[in-house]
Amino acid sequence: MRVIAGEARGRSLEALPGTDVTRPTLSQVKEAMFSIVQFDLPGARVLDLYAGSGQLGIEALSRGAARCVFLDENREAVNIIMRNCKACGVFDRSRVNIGEAARYLSACREQFDIVLLDPPFRNGTLEKILPAVDKCTAPGGIVLCESETGIVLPAEAGGLTLRKQYKYGRVLLWKYTKPMQPAGDEQKGEAL
Repeated sequence: MRVIAGEARGRSLEALPGTDVTRPTLSQVKEAMFSIVQFDLPGARVLDLYAGSGQLGIEALSRGAARCVFLDENREAVNIIMRNCKACGVFDRSRVNIGEAARYLSACREQFDIVLLDPPFRNGTLEKILPAVDKCTAPGGIVLCESETGIVLPAEAGGLTLRKQYKYGRVLLWKYTKPMQPAGDEQKGEAL
């Protein structure tokens, strides 16, 4: 597993052994994810939930994101994320947290321009957590979700709207966006 592009291009990333705890994103899928957000990355604030090895957030930082918050509930994964960030020279723009995603999102006071979700497959995690992601997504923000084929995600989750679904073998990518302002707010300023 390597960083594909940007300042850390070609750097090897450490991962937890086996696929019981983490399931690394395939290179083809990772490349597709970052093609989708390539013009939104420079200067972006990124949240990498279910970070595993940190490969998605590190890729975002390598490609110009301003900073990234990584979250995983596995202590060994968190240690690997920190080592990977240091090895790739992006540790100064990273914050690595240990904890459960739903708890983190319920207490989140930050807004992120890009949220990357790659939760464990086959247990309904994505369907449960997606509505809570809206709270920490900045207006105009993008949420990219990775899932196995066969699941159906809603057209709307909180203030997020499904824009497109992509298929790569047995993996689906879902692109949600949050509007710049809530519907109906554009008339408030014109009434004066």
